[in-house]
Amino acid sequence: MNQDPRQAISVAELTGHIKAVVEQTFPSLWISGELSDLVRPRSGHLYFTLKGDGAQIRGVMWKSTAARMKHEIEDGQAVLCFGDVEVYGPRGTYQLVVRKMEPQGVGALQLAFQQLQAKLQLEGLFSADRKRPIPTLPRRIGIVTSPSGAAVRDFLKAASNRYRGAEIVVIPSLVQGEGASRSLVQAIAAAQRLMPALDVLVVSRGGGSLEDLWCFNEEPVVRAVAESAIPTISAVGHEIDVTLCDLVADLRALTPTDAATRVLPDSRSHDSAIKGLRQRLDHSARQSIARRQVAVDSLRQRPILRKPMEIVQMRWRMLDEYDARSRRAVMANLSTARGGVAEWAAALAALSPLAVLARGYSVTLGPDGQAVTDAQQLSRGDQIETKLNRGTITSTVL
Repeated sequence: MNQDPRQAISVAELTGHIKAVVEQTFPSLWISGELSDLVRPRSGHLYFTLKGDGAQIRGVMWKSTAARMKHEIEDGQAVLCFGDVEVYGPRGTYQLVVRKMEPQGVGALQLAFQQLQAKLQLEGLFSADRKRPIPTLPRRIGIVTSPSGAAVRDFLKAASNRYRGAEIVVIPSLVQGEGASRSLVQAIAAAQRLMPALDVLVVSRGGGSLEDLWCFNEEPVVRAVAESAIPTISAVGHEIDVTLCDLVADLRALTPTDAATRVLPDSRSHDSAIKGLRQRLDHSARQSIARRQVAVDSLRQRPILRKPMEIVQMRWRMLDEYDARSRRAVMANLSTARGGVAEWAAALAALSPLAVLARGYSVTLGPDGQAVTDAQQLSRGDQIETKLNRGTITSTVL
Protein backbone atom coordinates (compact mmCIF):
# COMPACT_ATOMS: atom_id res chain seq x y z
CA MET A 1 0.00 0.00 0.00
CA ASN A 2 1.33 3.40 -0.95
CA GLN A 3 1.72 5.87 1.89
CA ASP A 4 0.49 9.42 1.53
CA PRO A 5 3.58 11.70 1.23
CA ARG A 6 1.92 14.04 3.68
CA GLN A 7 2.26 11.29 6.33
CA ALA A 8 6.08 10.92 5.89
CA ILE A 9 8.06 10.40 9.09
CA SER A 10 11.48 11.81 9.90
CA VAL A 11 14.76 9.89 9.83
CA ALA A 12 14.95 10.15 13.61
CA GLU A 13 11.46 8.64 13.96
CA LEU A 14 12.35 5.79 11.63
CA THR A 15 15.57 5.16 13.45
CA GLY A 16 13.69 5.20 16.74
CA HIS A 17 11.24 2.59 15.47
CA ILE A 18 14.08 0.38 14.24
CA LYS A 19 15.92 0.83 17.55
CA ALA A 20 12.86 -0.20 19.53
CA VAL A 21 12.22 -3.25 17.37
CA VAL A 22 15.83 -4.44 17.34
CA GLU A 23 16.54 -3.91 21.04
CA GLN A 24 13.26 -5.48 22.12
CA THR A 25 13.61 -8.41 19.75
CA PHE A 26 17.17 -9.34 20.68
CA PRO A 27 17.87 -9.72 24.44
CA SER A 28 21.41 -10.03 25.80
CA LEU A 29 23.15 -12.79 23.87
CA TRP A 30 26.51 -14.45 23.12
CA ILE A 31 28.06 -13.86 19.70
CA SER A 32 31.17 -15.54 18.32
CA GLY A 33 33.50 -13.93 15.82
CA GLU A 34 36.95 -12.66 15.03
CA LEU A 35 38.26 -9.31 16.28
CA SER A 36 39.53 -6.75 13.77
CA ASP A 37 40.04 -2.98 13.49
CA LEU A 38 40.67 -2.75 17.26
CA VAL A 39 40.98 0.88 18.40
CA ARG A 40 42.09 1.99 21.89
CA PRO A 41 41.47 5.76 22.33
CA ARG A 42 42.69 7.64 25.40
CA SER A 43 39.19 7.52 26.86
CA GLY A 44 39.77 3.85 27.76
CA HIS A 45 36.85 2.57 25.66
CA LEU A 46 37.49 -0.14 23.05
CA TYR A 47 36.05 -0.06 19.54
CA PHE A 48 36.33 -3.00 17.15
CA THR A 49 34.69 -5.03 14.42
CA LEU A 50 33.43 -8.57 14.98
CA LYS A 51 33.64 -10.60 11.76
CA GLY A 52 32.45 -14.04 10.77
CA ASP A 53 30.92 -15.96 7.84
CA GLY A 54 31.02 -13.04 5.40
CA ALA A 55 29.32 -10.62 7.80
CA GLN A 56 30.44 -8.14 10.40
CA ILE A 57 29.10 -6.00 13.22
CA ARG A 58 30.67 -3.09 14.99
CA GLY A 59 31.34 -3.54 18.69
CA VAL A 60 32.12 -1.32 21.64
CA MET A 61 33.34 -2.08 25.14
CA TRP A 62 33.08 0.77 27.60
CA LYS A 63 35.99 1.68 29.88
CA SER A 64 34.38 0.25 33.03
CA THR A 65 34.13 -3.17 31.37
CA ALA A 66 37.54 -2.99 29.66
CA ALA A 67 39.23 -2.25 33.02
CA ARG A 68 37.98 -5.59 34.39
CA MET A 69 39.39 -7.64 31.53
CA LYS A 70 41.85 -10.26 32.82
CA HIS A 71 43.54 -10.97 29.48
CA GLU A 72 44.88 -8.85 26.63
CA ILE A 73 42.77 -8.67 23.47
CA GLU A 74 44.31 -8.26 20.03
CA ASP A 75 43.28 -8.19 16.38
CA GLY A 76 42.71 -11.64 14.94
CA GLN A 77 41.56 -13.27 18.16
CA ALA A 78 38.57 -15.60 18.02
CA VAL A 79 36.34 -14.51 20.87
CA LEU A 80 32.94 -14.98 22.45
CA CYS A 81 31.20 -11.70 23.24
CA PHE A 82 28.21 -11.26 25.52
CA GLY A 83 26.19 -8.09 25.31
CA ASP A 84 23.25 -6.20 23.85
CA VAL A 85 22.49 -5.21 20.26
CA GLU A 86 21.83 -1.50 20.05
CA VAL A 87 21.05 0.93 17.24
CA TYR A 88 23.37 3.94 17.10
CA GLY A 89 21.06 6.68 15.88
CA PRO A 90 23.59 9.39 14.82
CA ARG A 91 25.01 7.02 12.21
CA GLY A 92 22.04 4.84 11.59
CA THR A 93 24.03 1.69 12.35
CA TYR A 94 23.62 -1.12 14.78
CA GLN A 95 26.37 -2.30 17.15
CA LEU A 96 27.06 -4.77 19.92
CA VAL A 97 27.72 -3.29 23.35
CA VAL A 98 29.96 -5.95 24.90
CA ARG A 99 29.71 -6.58 28.62
CA LYS A 100 31.83 -9.74 28.73
CA MET A 101 34.44 -11.20 26.38
CA GLU A 102 36.21 -14.55 26.48
CA PRO A 103 38.65 -16.14 24.03
CA GLN A 104 37.32 -19.15 22.19
CA GLY A 105 38.92 -22.49 23.08
CA VAL A 106 40.40 -21.31 26.41
CA GLY A 107 38.85 -19.41 29.29
CA ALA A 108 39.62 -15.74 29.77
CA LEU A 109 41.22 -16.32 33.16
CA GLN A 110 43.33 -19.17 31.84
CA LEU A 111 44.51 -17.03 28.94
CA ALA A 112 45.33 -14.16 31.29
CA PHE A 113 47.24 -16.63 33.48
CA GLN A 114 49.26 -17.87 30.50
CA GLN A 115 49.98 -14.37 29.22
CA LEU A 116 51.25 -13.06 32.59
CA GLN A 117 53.18 -16.26 33.21
CA ALA A 118 55.00 -15.86 29.88
CA LYS A 119 55.75 -12.22 30.66
CA LEU A 120 57.19 -12.90 34.11
CA GLN A 121 59.07 -15.93 32.81
CA LEU A 122 60.94 -13.65 30.39
CA GLU A 123 61.85 -11.37 33.31
CA GLY A 124 63.37 -14.33 35.17
CA LEU A 125 61.06 -14.10 38.20
CA PHE A 126 60.56 -17.88 38.21
CA SER A 127 64.28 -18.67 37.99
CA ALA A 128 65.63 -21.13 40.54
CA ASP A 129 68.71 -18.91 40.99
CA ARG A 130 66.69 -16.28 42.83
CA LYS A 131 65.08 -18.73 45.25
CA ARG A 132 66.30 -18.22 48.84
CA PRO A 133 66.57 -20.98 51.45
CA ILE A 134 63.96 -21.07 54.19
CA PRO A 135 65.45 -20.82 57.73
CA THR A 136 65.49 -24.20 59.43
CA LEU A 137 64.47 -22.83 62.84
CA PRO A 138 62.60 -19.52 62.42
CA ARG A 139 61.77 -17.53 65.54
CA ARG A 140 59.11 -15.24 63.99
CA ILE A 141 56.75 -16.33 61.23
CA GLY A 142 54.24 -14.07 59.49
CA ILE A 143 51.18 -15.41 57.66
CA VAL A 144 49.23 -13.19 55.26
CA THR A 145 45.69 -14.55 55.02
CA SER A 146 42.11 -13.98 56.08
CA PRO A 147 41.96 -14.15 59.90
CA SER A 148 38.57 -15.88 59.68
CA GLY A 149 39.43 -18.39 56.96
CA ALA A 150 40.18 -22.08 57.19
CA ALA A 151 43.77 -21.53 56.02
CA VAL A 152 44.89 -19.78 59.20
CA ARG A 153 43.20 -22.40 61.39
CA ASP A 154 44.87 -25.24 59.49
CA PHE A 155 48.24 -23.51 59.67
CA LEU A 156 48.05 -22.78 63.40
CA LYS A 157 46.83 -26.29 64.21
CA ALA A 158 49.65 -27.91 62.23
CA ALA A 159 52.16 -25.47 63.75
CA SER A 160 51.09 -26.33 67.30
CA ASN A 161 51.61 -30.02 66.55
CA ARG A 162 55.05 -29.38 65.08
CA TYR A 163 56.95 -26.89 67.21
CA ARG A 164 55.89 -24.38 69.85
CA GLY A 165 59.05 -22.30 70.05
CA ALA A 166 58.20 -19.88 67.22
CA GLU A 167 56.08 -16.73 67.34
CA ILE A 168 53.38 -16.62 64.64
CA VAL A 169 52.05 -13.23 63.51
CA VAL A 170 48.79 -13.19 61.52
CA ILE A 171 48.66 -10.30 59.02
CA PRO A 172 45.01 -9.85 57.96
CA SER A 173 44.14 -9.52 54.28
CA LEU A 174 41.32 -10.14 51.85
CA VAL A 175 42.00 -13.29 49.84
CA GLN A 176 39.07 -13.27 47.42
CA GLY A 177 36.90 -10.85 45.48
CA GLU A 178 37.07 -7.15 44.73
CA GLY A 179 39.96 -5.37 46.44
CA ALA A 180 41.75 -8.60 47.41
CA SER A 181 44.75 -7.83 45.20
CA ARG A 182 45.31 -4.41 46.76
CA SER A 183 44.77 -5.82 50.26
CA LEU A 184 47.35 -8.57 49.70
CA VAL A 185 49.95 -6.10 48.40
CA GLN A 186 49.42 -3.87 51.45
CA ALA A 187 49.67 -6.83 53.85
CA ILE A 188 52.91 -8.06 52.27
CA ALA A 189 54.34 -4.53 52.49
CA ALA A 190 53.29 -4.31 56.16
CA ALA A 191 55.08 -7.59 56.86
CA GLN A 192 58.36 -6.05 55.69
CA ARG A 193 58.05 -3.30 58.32
CA LEU A 194 57.34 -5.47 61.37
CA MET A 195 59.86 -5.30 64.20
CA PRO A 196 61.46 -7.53 65.28
CA ALA A 197 61.80 -8.63 61.69
CA LEU A 198 60.11 -11.78 60.46
CA ASP A 199 62.26 -14.78 59.53
CA VAL A 200 59.67 -16.29 57.15
CA LEU A 201 56.54 -14.96 55.44
CA VAL A 202 53.69 -17.31 54.41
CA VAL A 203 51.06 -16.12 51.91
CA SER A 204 48.09 -18.46 52.19
CA ARG A 205 44.42 -19.24 51.67
CA GLY A 206 42.30 -22.38 51.32
CA GLY A 207 41.20 -24.05 48.12
CA GLY A 208 38.73 -22.76 45.57
CA SER A 209 38.02 -22.26 41.91
CA LEU A 210 40.30 -20.40 39.53
CA GLU A 211 38.10 -17.34 40.02
CA ASP A 212 38.34 -17.64 43.82
CA LEU A 213 42.13 -17.84 43.71
CA TRP A 214 42.55 -15.26 40.97
CA CYS A 215 43.91 -12.48 43.20
CA PHE A 216 47.05 -14.63 43.68
CA ASN A 217 47.58 -14.49 39.90
CA GLU A 218 47.33 -10.72 39.59
CA GLU A 219 50.55 -8.97 38.65
CA PRO A 220 50.80 -6.54 41.65
CA VAL A 221 50.51 -9.45 44.11
CA VAL A 222 52.98 -11.64 42.21
CA ARG A 223 55.52 -8.81 42.08
CA ALA A 224 55.02 -8.04 45.79
CA VAL A 225 55.88 -11.67 46.62
CA ALA A 226 58.90 -11.56 44.29
CA GLU A 227 60.21 -8.33 45.86
CA SER A 228 59.73 -9.44 49.48
CA ALA A 229 62.90 -9.05 51.51
CA ILE A 230 61.72 -11.92 53.72
CA PRO A 231 61.99 -15.53 52.47
CA THR A 232 58.46 -16.31 51.32
CA ILE A 233 56.32 -19.46 51.15
CA SER A 234 53.19 -19.58 48.97
CA ALA A 235 50.50 -21.92 50.29
CA VAL A 236 47.44 -21.18 48.16
CA GLY A 237 44.63 -23.65 47.53
CA HIS A 238 45.04 -27.40 47.35
CA GLU A 239 47.68 -29.61 45.78
CA ILE A 240 46.16 -29.34 42.30
CA ASP A 241 45.93 -25.54 42.44
CA VAL A 242 48.93 -23.67 41.01
CA THR A 243 49.09 -19.88 41.10
CA LEU A 244 51.73 -17.46 39.88
CA CYS A 245 52.51 -16.67 43.52
CA ASP A 246 53.45 -20.36 43.90
CA LEU A 247 55.90 -20.04 41.00
CA VAL A 248 57.55 -16.82 42.17
CA ALA A 249 57.81 -17.59 45.91
CA ASP A 250 60.97 -19.02 47.42
CA LEU A 251 59.06 -22.19 48.31
CA ARG A 252 55.68 -23.57 47.27
CA ALA A 253 53.63 -25.48 49.84
CA LEU A 254 50.77 -27.66 48.65
CA THR A 255 48.41 -26.53 51.43
CA PRO A 256 48.49 -24.28 54.52
CA THR A 257 49.09 -27.40 56.60
CA ASP A 258 52.00 -28.36 54.35
CA ALA A 259 53.41 -24.84 54.80
CA ALA A 260 53.51 -25.29 58.58
CA THR A 261 55.18 -28.67 58.12
CA ARG A 262 57.83 -27.18 55.85
CA VAL A 263 58.63 -24.07 57.84
CA LEU A 264 58.66 -25.58 61.34
CA PRO A 265 60.74 -28.52 62.56
CA ASP A 266 59.12 -31.58 64.08
CA SER A 267 59.44 -31.12 67.86
CA ARG A 268 60.14 -34.83 68.42
CA SER A 269 62.83 -34.92 65.75
CA HIS A 270 64.15 -31.65 67.11
CA ASP A 271 64.33 -33.03 70.66
CA SER A 272 66.00 -36.19 69.37
CA ALA A 273 68.54 -34.14 67.46
CA ILE A 274 69.26 -32.04 70.57
CA LYS A 275 69.68 -35.19 72.63
CA GLY A 276 72.10 -36.61 70.07
CA LEU A 277 74.07 -33.37 70.00
CA ARG A 278 74.20 -33.32 73.81
CA GLN A 279 75.58 -36.85 73.84
CA ARG A 280 78.17 -35.99 71.21
CA LEU A 281 79.15 -32.86 73.14
CA ASP A 282 79.46 -34.85 76.38
CA HIS A 283 81.60 -37.52 74.69
CA SER A 284 83.79 -34.89 73.06
CA ALA A 285 84.22 -33.02 76.35
CA ARG A 286 85.23 -36.20 78.18
CA GLN A 287 87.78 -37.08 75.50
CA SER A 288 89.19 -33.56 75.60
CA ILE A 289 89.51 -33.69 79.42
CA ALA A 290 91.22 -37.08 79.23
CA ARG A 291 93.75 -35.82 76.67
CA ARG A 292 94.54 -32.80 78.80
CA GLN A 293 94.91 -34.99 81.92
CA VAL A 294 97.51 -37.10 80.12
CA ALA A 295 99.34 -33.93 79.09
CA VAL A 296 99.29 -32.63 82.69
CA ASP A 297 100.64 -35.93 84.02
CA SER A 298 103.45 -35.83 81.46
CA LEU A 299 104.36 -32.28 82.45
CA ARG A 300 104.28 -33.20 86.13
CA GLN A 301 107.07 -35.78 85.58
CA ARG A 302 109.47 -33.25 84.06
CA PRO A 303 112.46 -32.19 86.28
CA ILE A 304 111.62 -28.54 86.03
CA LEU A 305 108.39 -29.20 87.87
CA ARG A 306 109.65 -31.92 90.25
CA LYS A 307 112.90 -30.12 91.44
CA PRO A 308 112.75 -26.53 90.27
CA MET A 309 115.45 -25.22 92.78
CA GLU A 310 117.95 -27.87 91.68
CA ILE A 311 117.80 -26.53 88.14
CA VAL A 312 118.16 -22.96 89.42
CA GLN A 313 121.24 -23.89 91.49
CA MET A 314 122.76 -25.71 88.53
CA ARG A 315 122.25 -22.59 86.43
CA TRP A 316 123.94 -20.53 89.15
CA ARG A 317 127.04 -22.80 89.09
CA MET A 318 127.18 -22.63 85.32
CA LEU A 319 126.93 -18.84 85.51
CA ASP A 320 129.87 -18.69 87.98
CA GLU A 321 131.96 -20.90 85.70
CA TYR A 322 131.15 -18.75 82.69
CA ASP A 323 132.12 -15.63 84.71
CA ALA A 324 135.51 -17.10 85.74
CA ARG A 325 136.25 -18.25 82.19
CA SER A 326 135.36 -14.84 80.80
CA ARG A 327 137.62 -13.09 83.32
CA ARG A 328 140.59 -15.33 82.43
CA ALA A 329 139.96 -14.77 78.75
CA VAL A 330 139.86 -11.00 79.23
CA MET A 331 143.12 -10.95 81.22
CA ALA A 332 144.87 -13.10 78.63
CA ASN A 333 143.72 -10.83 75.86
CA LEU A 334 144.96 -7.77 77.80
CA SER A 335 148.40 -9.32 78.35
CA THR A 336 148.73 -10.18 74.68
CA ALA A 337 147.65 -6.68 73.74
CA ARG A 338 150.23 -5.08 76.05
CA GLY A 339 153.05 -7.10 74.50
CA GLY A 340 151.95 -6.03 71.03
CA VAL A 341 151.82 -2.38 72.05
CA ALA A 342 155.37 -2.51 73.44
CA GLU A 343 156.67 -3.97 70.19
CA TRP A 344 154.92 -1.34 68.11
CA ALA A 345 156.21 1.42 70.43
CA ALA A 346 159.84 0.21 70.01
CA ALA A 347 159.39 0.09 66.25
CA LEU A 348 157.98 3.58 66.17
CA ALA A 349 160.75 4.91 68.41
CA ALA A 350 163.36 3.46 66.05
CA LEU A 351 161.77 5.18 63.12
CA SER A 352 161.16 8.50 64.91
CA PRO A 353 163.14 11.57 63.60
CA LEU A 354 163.81 12.54 67.21
CA ALA A 355 165.95 9.46 67.62
CA VAL A 356 168.16 10.67 64.73
CA LEU A 357 168.52 14.09 66.36
CA ALA A 358 169.59 12.40 69.58
CA ARG A 359 172.60 10.95 67.73
CA GLY A 360 173.92 14.50 66.87
CA TYR A 361 172.07 15.19 63.69
CA SER A 362 169.86 18.27 63.11
CA VAL A 363 167.14 19.30 60.62
CA THR A 364 166.70 22.76 59.08
CA LEU A 365 163.24 24.05 58.28
CA GLY A 366 162.65 26.74 55.67
CA PRO A 367 160.22 29.68 55.88
CA ASP A 368 157.48 27.35 54.73
CA GLY A 369 158.12 24.94 57.61
CA GLN A 370 159.40 22.22 55.26
CA ALA A 371 162.78 20.51 55.70
CA VAL A 372 165.56 22.17 53.61
CA THR A 373 167.44 19.62 51.49
CA ASP A 374 168.90 21.99 48.87
CA ALA A 375 170.54 25.42 49.37
CA GLN A 376 168.75 26.65 46.26
CA GLN A 377 165.48 26.47 48.19
CA LEU A 378 166.59 29.53 50.25
CA SER A 379 167.12 33.21 49.45
CA ARG A 380 169.04 35.91 51.20
CA GLY A 381 167.12 37.25 54.18
CA ASP A 382 165.07 34.08 54.74
CA GLN A 383 164.68 33.01 58.32
CA ILE A 384 165.31 29.37 58.99
CA GLU A 385 165.04 27.12 62.06
CA THR A 386 167.47 24.42 62.97
CA LYS A 387 166.05 21.75 65.26
CA LEU A 388 168.51 19.95 67.52
CA ASN A 389 167.99 17.13 69.96
CA ARG A 390 167.59 19.81 72.60
CA GLY A 391 166.34 23.23 71.49
CA THR A 392 165.97 25.20 68.28
CA ILE A 393 168.28 27.77 66.58
CA THR A 394 166.78 30.59 64.43
CA SER A 395 169.07 32.00 61.72
CA THR A 396 168.98 34.54 58.86
CA VAL A 397 170.46 33.61 55.47
CA LEU A 398 173.21 36.01 54.39
